[in-house]
Amino acid sequence: MVTEAPPLLLCLAYKIEQMSPCFHYFTVTGELVSELQDRFTLFTYQSPSQIIFPAIMSTQSYPQDAYKALLKGIQELDLQHSSVPCNLVLTGDAFPLGINSHGHILMAASVYGRGRIVVLSHEAYLTLCPALVENALTWLGGGKSANLSLGVQKKRKAVADNLSSSSYKVSVVEEFSKDLGVDVYVTDAYEVGTKAGDLVAFMKAGGGILIGGQALSWASQNPKENPILQFPGNKVTAVAGIYFSAQSGKAEKLPIYPEIPTSWKAVRCGLDFKEDLDFLLKGISEFDIQGGSIASAALVHGPLAFPICTTDKGEAFLAGSHFGRGRVILVTHEGFLQHEKLASFWKNAFHWLDQGRNGVVGFEQGIQTLPNLGLKCETTEFRQDLSVFVCPPYSSVDSETIQKFVAEGGGLVIGGHVWNWAATNAGKNPMKDFSGNKILNKTGLSLLKETITSGVYKAPDPSQVNNFQFRHLLHRFAEHVLEGAELSKQDEEHLKRLGGDCASFLRMKAYDSFCYVEIMSLLTDILKKGGIPKVSEKISVKSPKDHMLLSLASDVYEASLNKEELLPQIIKVDPVPVVKNQSIKIQAQTGENEEWISTGLYLSPGMKTQIILPPKLVNTGWKVKKKIKTVLDMFLNVTKKSIQLAHFE
Repeated sequence: MVTEAPPLLLCLAYKIEQMSPCFHYFTVTGELVSELQDRFTLFTYQSPSQIIFPAIMSTQSYPQDAYKALLKGIQELDLQHSSVPCNLVLTGDAFPLGINSHGHILMAASVYGRGRIVVLSHEAYLTLCPALVENALTWLGGGKSANLSLGVQKKRKAVADNLSSSSYKVSVVEEFSKDLGVDVYVTDAYEVGTKAGDLVAFMKAGGGILIGGQALSWASQNPKENPILQFPGNKVTAVAGIYFSAQSGKAEKLPIYPEIPTSWKAVRCGLDFKEDLDFLLKGISEFDIQGGSIASAALVHGPLAFPICTTDKGEAFLAGSHFGRGRVILVTHEGFLQHEKLASFWKNAFHWLDQGRNGVVGFEQGIQTLPNLGLKCETTEFRQDLSVFVCPPYSSVDSETIQKFVAEGGGLVIGGHVWNWAATNAGKNPMKDFSGNKILNKTGLSLLKETITSGVYKAPDPSQVNNFQFRHLLHRFAEHVLEGAELSKQDEEHLKRLGGDCASFLRMKAYDSFCYVEIMSLLTDILKKGGIPKVSEKISVKSPKDHMLLSLASDVYEASLNKEELLPQIIKVDPVPVVKNQSIKIQAQTGENEEWISTGLYLSPGMKTQIILPPKLVNTGWKVKKKIKTVLDMFLNVTKKSIQLAHFE
């Protein structure tokens, strides 16, 4: 932990036009460490880093309010039972209700369209957890419990028998039908395959679905099938970002937390992507992207997203993702779609996106159709009846419209970069504000403003791709810091890129997304346990781990909603003398020159303060600078009477 740190000097600067003394007073509130020796140093400034993890969803009504409604009055969920549940994989708007000590998500909820869904990882939980089921029915019905109409699949009749209230209008049915006329439908995950389309439409229109099941038995009986893609229950739940997996979960007593639970152990890849890459890379040995195109890098961050090809530095320029029941491919320059040397790959890619439908591939105006795909291609506006849609990242089609198209089974290719947009939209956040990322972020992919070097790059080994995915690398680093696991040399080599990927991910600032908050929570836990390494003029940062921790501190603080929580936990300093409410007199006679004059005060690590200045200094050329010996920073123009400062290094 930090016991010694470079001081953050507070200075004022003003260019004096005449040869006369200048006297000004300003007041420092808060606590500042006194320093006897003035320092007259010129320096530059980079925006202050800020560390603290926000209270989860503290400014968002969804999903935190939904979580509280679903767990209202429940202290714990006792799932200790002979039934073996499966782990649930979450994307998009989904969030967990219960996570066990192994990081297995055993219960989850989500929204889709105007409707809602609650998923339990074993059908036995539909009767084993009556309090949760009744809360779920109320939430799924839009908050009403009186006169709520329920449709219950006949094999789950015990759910209706278990209800404590007689105010429900229950219909026990053979199977779901679109004219059933109920508010909520209760079923297991095995009896829905033939009615998946109707159930999705029911939910999209405002209906609620309570579904329980596990994919373990199905996977053992269908060893050649991928449960994430083919398991019957997933044909309904996947549109809302919840997937039954073939990974078993451990049934335990689950404590109920005030906030949505997270676990670093749950941050992992949700799928082995070898099968996808075997298909996509069939006959492909390399990717030749030489030429004049300047491509962006891509961030591959979702549990069902994967890189298809990267540069020698590990920067992705081709990536894929499963989203809902559909698929996405991102290529980081539209020109790569027309590269003749990539033609074989694109033929594989479009058939992967089409999923055997032999449907129509629609190319948005401005993107040239591709020959020899073996599929019907046409230039068209977006249509729901397309099998695959190809568009640039700045498409005029509404992002939610495209996301729903993919979630319900469509294929999507987005081709383009963001670096030019970032260069011409100073002050905006490409991860959050760029139209392409508004489409892509939920799918687990994002375009970065950083560019890649063109070249010829070897196609990856499909069996190794999971080892280089963002979530896998982050899981390994967390295991190292939190559990003491050894990092391999390969892991250490990837930490620098992982740090950059974390910084890019945090700039998404998607506080209403569990997938974002989950990573934010993990990075916070890493900082709390690992702390900020001690750095001084005599002690430099050497290990990849320490470089990573220093980088994380800055980036997590910058993304934080609550900057009060973490600083005292990760920065430990020896007690030092402090001054409060100090008035300081500044005297300067500089002529035509600009001079920086030290206040003689500094902030120790973890300390914040407020400077209050005389009104006559506002908007008259005065500036305040922070100096940190290890960081170059820019100066703060005095444009208001009060300036907030913080220091954590």
